Amino acid sequence: MTVIRFTELLHGEGTVSKIMKHHKKDPSSIPSRYLAFSEQRRPLIFWNITGRCNLSCSQCYINAADKQQASELSTSGARHIVDEAAACRTPLLMLSGGEPLLRQDFWEILEYARSRGLRVAVSSNGILVTEDVAERLKSNQVGYVGISLDGAFASTHDAARGLKGSFDDAIKGLRNCVELGVKCGVRFTATKDNFREVPELLGLTQRLGIPRFCLYWLVPSGRGRSLYWKRRLGKDEIAWVLARLYESAQNSDPEKIEILTVDAPQDGVYILDRLKEESPSRHDKAEEILEYTGDTCSAGDRILNVDPEGNIYPCQFAQLESLKVGNLREGSLAEILNDPANRVLSSVRSKVNRLKGKCGSCVHRKICTGGCRVRAYFESGDLWAEDPMCISYRAETEV
Repeated sequence: MTVIRFTELLHGEGTVSKIMKHHKKDPSSIPSRYLAFSEQRRPLIFWNITGRCNLSCSQCYINAADKQQASELSTSGARHIVDEAAACRTPLLMLSGGEPLLRQDFWEILEYARSRGLRVAVSSNGILVTEDVAERLKSNQVGYVGISLDGAFASTHDAARGLKGSFDDAIKGLRNCVELGVKCGVRFTATKDNFREVPELLGLTQRLGIPRFCLYWLVPSGRGRSLYWKRRLGKDEIAWVLARLYESAQNSDPEKIEILTVDAPQDGVYILDRLKEESPSRHDKAEEILEYTGDTCSAGDRILNVDPEGNIYPCQFAQLESLKVGNLREGSLAEILNDPANRVLSSVRSKVNRLKGKCGSCVHRKICTGGCRVRAYFESGDLWAEDPMCISYRAETEV
């Protein structure tokens, strides 16, 4: 998983000074938007606490359904996950699903995590984020609530989510967070069905006073696998979206909104290429910011995923048996993370040296570390093949 922060990269002068201020601090004391720049590489944990959901989204990366599986961790098992996360001093525990608010012991898990000193965020579809729920999230010091919108209009969103009225409910959830002072953000997955609505959705995000817009590129995981071939964007469509994000981030106040993308480290290269032509001084600052993050793909290093059964994967989109890192029912998180013989972790942590195809010969490979490995694996059967969605390839002979 990778996050490319358009806003920070395009407003680099102030960002670099803030990065330097926080770079050597303990992650627990760093504002969440600067966690990726900490020199201490403890992993953020994205935890699917349940596979149950009240929607049937076409792109769901864990194939969630409106039924709790018997194999999901019990409350005591969930508390054990929290203990392991606390022992490893994770900078952030993201409670996700399915729809995490459907889990009957959600509040118990949240309150226990806070009692262990963990910083907690929540990923939701927004339907259950009523005023009372938003108030309770605030009282439990939840630092961020990400709510999914799959379009700027109800017809687009509801079609993707499989429920009429889900768009209006998601908007209400976002409004409740904004009005009660709970930091929130829009999460949007771009497909052929909705990508043209990006400008309208960015405008809606800003009109509602929402401080974060996060665009996900479609990854072939869960139900997204069957959707991927027909609905993933072509390279011209990707370039169109990136241009809209770039323009919006450049014209926005970085103190009021963050604009970022997920699952495409090469988006950082797109920004560098444009800045090199338009503003060389800003290019240098943006490049410096990217260098502070080290390898921009953080899977298995700064990012880990735990599924509803306690299985560990390098990121939430890599939930494949061949990429399973371990299981927290069978060993401690610290032991798993520090095991030099762990095949999956040792390979993903040295990804730059394993890249093949265009990614292996690209001059930018040390900046973007080869794009999304899940997409490469799905299309070619080879984890180290080139990312088929890259639009920024440049061979070393072209430099």
